Amino acid sequence: MQSLFWERGYEGVTLADLVEVTGLASARLYAAFGSKEQMFRESVQLYEAGEGGFADRALAKEATITEALQRMLLDAIDVYTRPGPRGCLVVTAATNCTVEHQQLQAWLADHRRQRTRSIIHRLRQAVVDGELAPDTDTTSLGQAFATFLNGLSTQARDGVSTRQLRQTVPTALTMLHAPPARRR
Repeated sequence: MQSLFWERGYEGVTLADLVEVTGLASARLYAAFGSKEQMFRESVQLYEAGEGGFADRALAKEATITEALQRMLLDAIDVYTRPGPRGCLVVTAATNCTVEHQQLQAWLADHRRQRTRSIIHRLRQAVVDGELAPDTDTTSLGQAFATFLNGLSTQARDGVSTRQLRQTVPTALTMLHAPPARRR
């Protein structure tokens, strides 16, 4: 079920598709989940608890900010380019929704904003730990890494190879120590 939502997006999956992939009658699916939306939400939660949880693991377990962000980006590439649906379920599954499903689109946007907040939090800790300069704009830097992370999903979905995406990671990491951009 998760792969179906990942591949086709929320709007692209019908009840008949879910019946076919699970082998359960529609009545049993509704009894178990309540609605297609709930099936989707549970699929996203399973994704984030498993392979989609790579960012949380990298940000929490790596000793330095450079190692954490490098691992986050490399693990993202591995997940986004693996066989099967490409890209990130949270980034691609509900980018366009009909009016009646905009709350689902907003729910996924909140998940993406939470990812950005977790990156910013880890960057702030790196400032406290002396890994980054005290005047580091952690909010802008966190936004930049989140943008890069989401862009990896789009590029993977578009068929860019694992090798090509991995080659971009060193360039992204230069943002950690780049001088601040001047405003015009």
